[in-house]
Amino acid sequence: MPLFRLDASIRTDGSASREIADIVEAEWLVVHPGDTIERRNIGGGVLPADAWAHAVAGNSTPAKARSKEQQAAVALAAALVDELVTADAVLLAVPMYNFGVSQHVKTWMDLVISDPRAAAGSPPLLANKPVVLCTVRGGAYGAGTPREGWDHSTDYLRRILQDFWGADLTVIEREFTLVGVNPALDGFKDLAAHMHHSALASAREVGKVLAATRAA
Repeated sequence: MPLFRLDASIRTDGSASREIADIVEAEWLVVHPGDTIERRNIGGGVLPADAWAHAVAGNSTPAKARSKEQQAAVALAAALVDELVTADAVLLAVPMYNFGVSQHVKTWMDLVISDPRAAAGSPPLLANKPVVLCTVRGGAYGAGTPREGWDHSTDYLRRILQDFWGADLTVIEREFTLVGVNPALDGFKDLAAHMHHSALASAREVGKVLAATRAA
């Protein structure tokens, strides 16, 4: 599988994270026009909330003694890991919701980690594999802003993807996506437009580099 793409936005139309990932994907396809992109939409095709518990229990139960729920959850976790390990590169579109990762993202990560191939003590799941994370935030959370330190998503994603799974990680970020939606942020229209433009430009450059990495 050449490129695996995961989308976590609960929106389809107007999704800021999808917009960035679409550009990265388009640059990939310029170089590899015959590729089929493997996709998983966990924002719309939500993973079962109870699957993680069943997968954890199932992995500590002999295969023949597993319940139907445990069998299904273990198989689902294995399929999620297969999507990652068989890909040449990984593209993730993950917005921040309510100052952290959404339940959809956490469920996906917990299920992946429940598989023995991704558990602590195993070789890093994505060791040196190119991974692009496209992440967006509705407000601004940088140094000196009123909500500095409230972004509990981006660092968490770095810890899992880069430090735990060993990915060769590139992050494309955009803030102030709620400017134009929330009237309280109208004073930041120029700054938000600049951030938007910069994120899309970064997506084009990162997409080119990602495609060239596989070509090499």
